Amino acid sequence: MNWPDDFINKIICGDCLEVMKQMPDGCINLTITSPPYNLGDDHHTGSKRHEVYCDTMPENEYQKWQIKILNEIYRITKGYGSLFYNHKNRIRNGISIIPYEWLFKTQWLIKQEIVWWNGGQNFDNIRFYPQTERIYWLVKTPITKLDNPLSLLDIWKIIPVGTKFKHTRQFPEKIVTNILNCFPTAKIILDPFLGSGTTARVVKDFKCNFIGIEINPDYCKIAEERLAQGVL
Repeated sequence: MNWPDDFINKIICGDCLEVMKQMPDGCINLTITSPPYNLGDDHHTGSKRHEVYCDTMPENEYQKWQIKILNEIYRITKGYGSLFYNHKNRIRNGISIIPYEWLFKTQWLIKQEIVWWNGGQNFDNIRFYPQTERIYWLVKTPITKLDNPLSLLDIWKIIPVGTKFKHTRQFPEKIVTNILNCFPTAKIILDPFLGSGTTARVVKDFKCNFIGIEINPDYCKIAEERLAQGVL
């Protein structure tokens, strides 16, 4: 693949780590992404079961994988660029696993943590009901700033979109919109876990350049179909 012709405004079907290795240092302004959470093969929200897909790795291997990906994003990010990384606190063997466990092992600095209240139906009577996820704003230097024209707080109440685009854990467009509104000068926006194409779809609406990477050919097809629609 050749930079930038084979990357800019393209959906690339492949392993994100291998694809990013072909990108030059400091070429990305902003990354917005949500990786697989390593939840196992039994996916459900409350009593609603989701379509089964592979999301099972030994936890130590999963965390090492995430560290490699995060450090590769760091390499290709400009000096004042940012990464917004959506993840959640997970319960394994009765103990909470918090993303800080691997984030602190990366090259990134944690600028801020946003709490995403999604109203999930996780009604587990043995603990307080978990209904939030996290969006970590990661930077390369402490002096990186954003504009906040919408006066957003650090708690975002956004209801998940659901399965409208045949993706069981679709990233809400509102999250991407909130972030892009705060980075009006970002020219190239990356999502290495594109899924059904939400980040690319919203970036296109903002008339910016995107790079989307997705390993699942079915999701790549869905994302291409969404991009083929007119700008909103």
